[in-house]
Amino acid sequence: MPTIAQQLLRRKPIAPVGAGEPHLKRSIGLFSLTMIGVGGTLGTGIFFILSQAVPIAGPAVIWSFVIGGVVAGLTALCYAEMAGAVPVSGSTYSYAYATLGEGTAMAVGACLLLEYGVSTAAVAVGWSQYVNQLLLNLFGWQLPVELSQAPEQGGIINLPAVIVIVLCSLLLVRGARESTLVNSIMVIVKISVVLFFCAIAFTGWNVDHFQNFAPAGFAGIVGGAGIIFFSFVGLDAVSTAGDEAKNPKRNLPLAIVFALLIIVALYVLTCVAALGAQAPEEFEGQDAGLSAILQNLTGSTLPGTVVAIGAVISIFSVTLVCLYGQTRILFAMSRDRMIPAVFSKVNPRTMAPVRNTVIVMIATGVLAAVIPINFLAEMTSIGTLVAFIVVSLGVIILRVREPQLERGFKLPLGWTIPILSIAGAIAIISQLRVVTIVVFLIWTAAFLVFYWFYGRRRSALEPGRSAVDADVPLTTNVEQPSTGEVRRAGAERRKADRR
Repeated sequence: MPTIAQQLLRRKPIAPVGAGEPHLKRSIGLFSLTMIGVGGTLGTGIFFILSQAVPIAGPAVIWSFVIGGVVAGLTALCYAEMAGAVPVSGSTYSYAYATLGEGTAMAVGACLLLEYGVSTAAVAVGWSQYVNQLLLNLFGWQLPVELSQAPEQGGIINLPAVIVIVLCSLLLVRGARESTLVNSIMVIVKISVVLFFCAIAFTGWNVDHFQNFAPAGFAGIVGGAGIIFFSFVGLDAVSTAGDEAKNPKRNLPLAIVFALLIIVALYVLTCVAALGAQAPEEFEGQDAGLSAILQNLTGSTLPGTVVAIGAVISIFSVTLVCLYGQTRILFAMSRDRMIPAVFSKVNPRTMAPVRNTVIVMIATGVLAAVIPINFLAEMTSIGTLVAFIVVSLGVIILRVREPQLERGFKLPLGWTIPILSIAGAIAIISQLRVVTIVVFLIWTAAFLVFYWFYGRRRSALEPGRSAVDADVPLTTNVEQPSTGEVRRAGAERRKADRR
């Protein structure tokens, strides 16, 4: 019987999924993986979060995006190394399990469930804003406040937000290949719409809008970065597809880097265009911001309607990716027996975790229906930032513990990039509201209590759990895998990828 310390510190072996374990179909190539990253990121930070960040940072919100992009970029490189070394479903949870131990992995799992679940709700609320703007432009009427806002904002239920979550869930239960194809189409549409917005917004450029550039100083810039940081969650979503990616050791790192470059370029370009076209004080409380900017600038509803249509389509894809990531995190945790087995049940026809998806749909639908967007955005940001810290720390630990492990991509400059990534994430967390940090700590503590009473004794690494587990070399703080075991695991994984 292992001690409590051994249970908390035991690490999952870096090896392919064993025979008889639940698994998903490898059907996602490099282009689709990149589109998952772009689809899960581009839209949230542009189409509606400016109205939350500009009042805090002023025109210097441009630097908020740059800071967020730099921290995300450093971490994306860490993700690229980890994804190439540990190409499995579960993202940061799986990375933490392989490097820091089971107890830390469960804490990270709590972060990821918060990150994806809350971001799904936040994005759905933003989608609701643009749906209402589109209805007004096309038909001259909107849904009443009672059916389109959270109770805190004078409504009863945000019905459009619930609807988009249900639609995305129905698409996901059909399978990953169909979902990623739809997502790729939507990403192309959203990039076109963002470029359309910039082209028109730059015609109304007014340099006076940048005079009081940083009214709250550096603290305002970092505070703005804390709010918008949740819009970089799509980078993490790429690594949740480890079990479904073709040639994951090569394609996961490339997709993460490609997605980051596309996202940061479009974010900064759109932010500059929006601030040039509209005074900073007009952003506060503005729904469907980009659409409203074009309507005010041109005096016509047509450009705003085009942007609203594009936003409805593109934010749908963000919701889809966030839901996808949430279900795959739960799938990985359930396969490790940290949470109930229902989350790893795979439909034999679609090879998708259908029951898992339905449960996530209900939970996130409730959040989107009754909680306002500003609180949702901050809660997602802190979950994302903590996950980023763990990935960066995991890169350092894995290099020390398993230097012979095959890596599809290896960071330059030694430990410099992971350390800078950790420092940047901590700096942004320090600027979040106290209530956000407190709620996050309470949620994490509650999840660890669940682990103590449920997952700790049911873990797949618990001795004697099953014959399948006995065939896999146990990696704990006491016993390390040999170099031969690592090489055999790598060879088996490459064979599985080719199949």
